[in-house]
Amino acid sequence: MQSAVSRSRGKEATPGVLAPWSGGVGPSLPSRRLAGNLTRPAGVLGVAGAVAFDVVATTTPRPDVGRSLVSGARAARSTIALKLLMAASGVIFILFVLAHMYGNLKAFAGHDAYNEYAQHLREIGVPMLPEGGALWILRVVLIVALALHVYSAAVLWRRARKARTIKYVVKKHTGATFASRLMRWGGVTILLFLVWHLLNFTIGKVNVAGGPTNDPYNLLVDSFETWWLTLIYLVAMAMLGAHLHHGTWSAAQTLGLTNNARARHNAKWLGLILALIITIGFSLVPIFVLAGVIT
Repeated sequence: MQSAVSRSRGKEATPGVLAPWSGGVGPSLPSRRLAGNLTRPAGVLGVAGAVAFDVVATTTPRPDVGRSLVSGARAARSTIALKLLMAASGVIFILFVLAHMYGNLKAFAGHDAYNEYAQHLREIGVPMLPEGGALWILRVVLIVALALHVYSAAVLWRRARKARTIKYVVKKHTGATFASRLMRWGGVTILLFLVWHLLNFTIGKVNVAGGPTNDPYNLLVDSFETWWLTLIYLVAMAMLGAHLHHGTWSAAQTLGLTNNARARHNAKWLGLILALIITIGFSLVPIFVLAGVIT
């Protein structure tokens, strides 16, 4: 043992390696700062009999730490901004579908009342705007809101997918409602229906029954007298209701309107009431047309 100790004297301890040295009285050793602002003489870390071991701690510089923190903060701010865009565009669509539903219900008033309402929409803002000008402004706003809504949803979904590289072995929807699980594919369904709806009643004005397309009321009745088109419309309205049910809650949460139990309760009920009103309101006209009440 003594020979081993004497051979170890004068050797410089290798970082990260246990180096033996004599436990006898020697010159004072420089202090090394440890965690918690404590100091201990360098080399006096552990003693076993006559032999002590010096553990030399090493640190590896991490130049990427600051950069990752900054990029993480930017990603968080970007995520919040995307959620705010989704909430704001969602509110715009809720207001639009409520107004659109009111216009659809004019069909119960008969042919002339419905067509007068459709003509009134084209004359909003006249003479300051050309006929149909206000409608085109509304369409541009809706197109921009739709683009922002879809873009934000796609980016957030991609980030959530990238954040979890390993899939769940057992996937359980603990606490998740059916409406929340249906948000992604329900949104895709609504988007596809919207394209057809615009071709059917606005842009292309396709009359699947082969009748005229220049009369809004007759185009409405001819379309919903076709059973498969009415079925597609009702499925789309069910998807819209589910989307609004969870979307209203999510928008309220993003906008900071669910900070206590009562506010969360009110947001959930508001989402449910809006979903029921809009789904039922839009479904009444096609059902009554198919039943022969509206002709």
